[in-house]
Amino acid sequence: MVTYTPSVLIHGGAGSSRPTRTQLIFLEKILCRGYALVHAGQSALTIVEEMIEALEGSGLFNAGLGSLPQLDGVQRMDASIMDGKALTAGAVANLEGYLHPINAARLVMTETDHVLIIGDSAKRLARHFALKRLPRPNKPVRPRSRSRGNPPINTRTFSLYKKMGKYGTVGAVALDLQGNLAAGASTGGVSVMFPGRVGDTPLIGSGVYADNSAGAISMTGIGESIIRMGMAKWLTELMRSGFSPSRAASHVLKELVHRIHGAAGCLVLGSKGTFTIQHTTPWMAAGHWNGKGQPIVGDRFSAPRSFSPRKA
Repeated sequence: MVTYTPSVLIHGGAGSSRPTRTQLIFLEKILCRGYALVHAGQSALTIVEEMIEALEGSGLFNAGLGSLPQLDGVQRMDASIMDGKALTAGAVANLEGYLHPINAARLVMTETDHVLIIGDSAKRLARHFALKRLPRPNKPVRPRSRSRGNPPINTRTFSLYKKMGKYGTVGAVALDLQGNLAAGASTGGVSVMFPGRVGDTPLIGSGVYADNSAGAISMTGIGESIIRMGMAKWLTELMRSGFSPSRAASHVLKELVHRIHGAAGCLVLGSKGTFTIQHTTPWMAAGHWNGKGQPIVGDRFSAPRSFSPRKA
């Protein structure tokens, strides 16, 4: 007898900018697509990959087609994916010129003995497997001037992009009909970003983690703070020790804020299908569905009780 509830969760990033109606409508569409794959008996890994692939291709989020250029005007993308059954994982960082870094991340997992491949080597891997390229040449674009609304690039990077609220990442977690978990994430980083910077998204245990015995996590927010706290693995271990997804997320996010003034949002899915979506930022584009009723999509979810996000 099945003692768990197959479910899909999705996010389009967290920050100080409110998601648009178009973005939320698209998230709902992809939730429906994701659960259709659950119903068809697809693996959690395939469900997560296909949901993130759709977000990357939409151009609506800071991932894939919509990736923000770095300070030199070049789009560099990161992604990771993890299988909770075998604890296998794959990731790419600083991938240029390809539309779906999540596909490259899965190839790292399935076709190599490695977990993370970066830069030109990730690009060669994508080329070897004939992954879909970005629809336009990945040529450097001169950053916009301050007069057109872009902040001065000589401002200290970390404080600047924190104020901008551009923490965009897309991600998904899933629990399939066989009771297997998977998690993934993809990002174009942040616009005011030193070329070569890598955030939490491709780092297993920071931005993404999945383990059938505990849960599946996909993070979004200020990558540096998520890395410093080892957020995804920490959340998983709390659930393994008996914390509910909601209690685990509340505890870890409060620690993130209190100890290092970080900012993040998370999808947390337990091994039985219980879940939470929480964030310390004013807004988070996210949704969930377990096949019952209608998909739930929103721009604000639970926050740790001791922390109230500032109003946008």
